[in-house]
Amino acid sequence: MSVQMREFGRTADGRVVTCYRITNASGAYVEVLDYGCTLHSICVPNRDGTLTDVCLGYDTVAEYEANDGYLGAFIGRHANRIGKGKFTLNGKEYSLAVNNGPNHLHGGMKGFDKVVWATAVASDRLLFSHTSPDGDEGYPGNLLLSLIYSFDDNNNLTLIYDAVCDADTVVNFTNHCYFNLSGQGTGTVTDHLLQVNADFFTENDADCLPTGKVLSVEGTPFDFRTPKAIGRDILLDEINLKNGSGYDHNFVLQGEGMRPVAELTAPKTGISVTTSTTQPGIQIYTANFLTDRKGKGGTAYGFRDAVCLETQHFPDAVHHENFPSAVLKKGEEYHQVTRYTFTLAK
Repeated sequence: MSVQMREFGRTADGRVVTCYRITNASGAYVEVLDYGCTLHSICVPNRDGTLTDVCLGYDTVAEYEANDGYLGAFIGRHANRIGKGKFTLNGKEYSLAVNNGPNHLHGGMKGFDKVVWATAVASDRLLFSHTSPDGDEGYPGNLLLSLIYSFDDNNNLTLIYDAVCDADTVVNFTNHCYFNLSGQGTGTVTDHLLQVNADFFTENDADCLPTGKVLSVEGTPFDFRTPKAIGRDILLDEINLKNGSGYDHNFVLQGEGMRPVAELTAPKTGISVTTSTTQPGIQIYTANFLTDRKGKGGTAYGFRDAVCLETQHFPDAVHHENFPSAVLKKGEEYHQVTRYTFTLAK
């Protein structure tokens, strides 16, 4: 394993952004920016042995700063949505930025995706750290974060999230990588085969906010318990699909602890990725709001040109007692792991 680093650019306010490349024995590699702990490139072999970049991103810091969509970024303090940008904890109401319709999304106006993280290199891994101060984007408590990103000779990309806070707070971390296993910039992923180990999903309203109802996937377009093409049912006249303009929903994952929860395969390249996680949910998002833009190497990105596999706690859990809690108690240790394993389909 080797780790190389290069200056990627500077933010608008002059902060230096570094790109780190972790290369394994086969020559496959992952590139990560310290800006937002962003997955910039994931280059793994296709069925012909050609390295293929399966992760959407940009060529410059300015593009990451200017564009929406959170391409490849680490998300927090709270991934996904919080209704009306408000929550009550220990009898006190907290107000957050409303930056997605009537709701709070992905940590607010300046979430962790816009931080240049302190970084250290150790063998095959990157160690990121950051302190989010009390009141940051409206959240309570001084939150200390430590992340580990590693890539090994078996093409396992592992993300480990640890945090502790000096006050009760709410946290929900994820990574917002946009996958196109046919290769970034090659167009729609509706032909990709997806399997999700989930018997239930959380119903959304018209603003993609969970209603609190947990619905069976049986007999619905949300049944991915056996592999099917993402595009097979995505245009059906179904209210949950309409509310998300496609798939933009949290799936209730089977089992507990570290376990495989989803598999995605591109027929064109034969590349598969298996997602394993300790998290209780996964947001399947089919890039329904990815507007036309220029990506890496001048490629074109647009509507449904990727799919996100966002392991997480459920959205808006602070307002639904039947959801796994997103409250992190003072002094308790937050610890979650997600692994993306890249292989070739049999």
